[in-house]
Amino acid sequence: MKIEVRHASHPEAVRSYDTQTLRQHFLIETVFASGEIRLCYSHYDRMVIGGATPLQESLVLTAPKEIGQETFLAERELGALNVGGAGRIIVDGQSYDLAKYDCLYVGKGAKDVSFESADSGNPAKFYLVSTPAHQSHPTVRLTRDMARHLTPGEAATANKRSIYQFIHPEVCQSCQLTMGFTMLEAGSVWNTMPSHTHDRRMEAYLYFDLDADQRVFHFMGEPQETRHMLVANEQAIISPPWSIHSGAGTKNYSFIWAMAGDNKSFTDMDHIAIADLR
Repeated sequence: MKIEVRHASHPEAVRSYDTQTLRQHFLIETVFASGEIRLCYSHYDRMVIGGATPLQESLVLTAPKEIGQETFLAERELGALNVGGAGRIIVDGQSYDLAKYDCLYVGKGAKDVSFESADSGNPAKFYLVSTPAHQSHPTVRLTRDMARHLTPGEAATANKRSIYQFIHPEVCQSCQLTMGFTMLEAGSVWNTMPSHTHDRRMEAYLYFDLDADQRVFHFMGEPQETRHMLVANEQAIISPPWSIHSGAGTKNYSFIWAMAGDNKSFTDMDHIAIADLR
């Protein structure tokens, strides 16, 4: 298992970042590596972001030094959403089968967590997000049919999309983690526009289901000091609480969003008019 650490950046410092520095601090270029678990420990709300891609052998979630505990989930909760082939996650001896787009919530205190693929030729790709937790909640397997489904946007503004809320107060109990994904319809490319910030929680994005030769322009930064990064398929973004987090693709795509912080309310946003962006 490999883990890297990303420290928080002050918004005044980010104003001077060039493209390479922006990517160094906020883009996770390799989330999924065959036969590995890869993690990134962000000092924004202590969120851990990563991927598990098991092949013939199962992959075990251990606790590296950076976690500071004997087991990974001793003081944490975990969301895992599969964006690959069929697989399973085993939590303290209980096996949970996950097809593509299925999600598993694992509560604080689970000791043994491992990941397996049903077919190593078409491996599962478990996108992992973990946050500190103050109490234990039951482990729950969630299919797309069980998620809270919203359909905002319209074709005229190129943002017609489906939002699936999995780890959400109306679907699955958690401490501070919320998680789900958004799918843009063919012909739509914009997400989260008009923009917003939410200073009470940070967010992470994984862009997926994007053709290899296509890209998403991910917009970030303070509303009057915007920046952008070009993001490829299955790359992730760390979004600070002071930053906008909008995107426009060269084709339609999907993305997993996950948030951590003081407030689990999905509608807790400070909206910004398009005309006020700079």
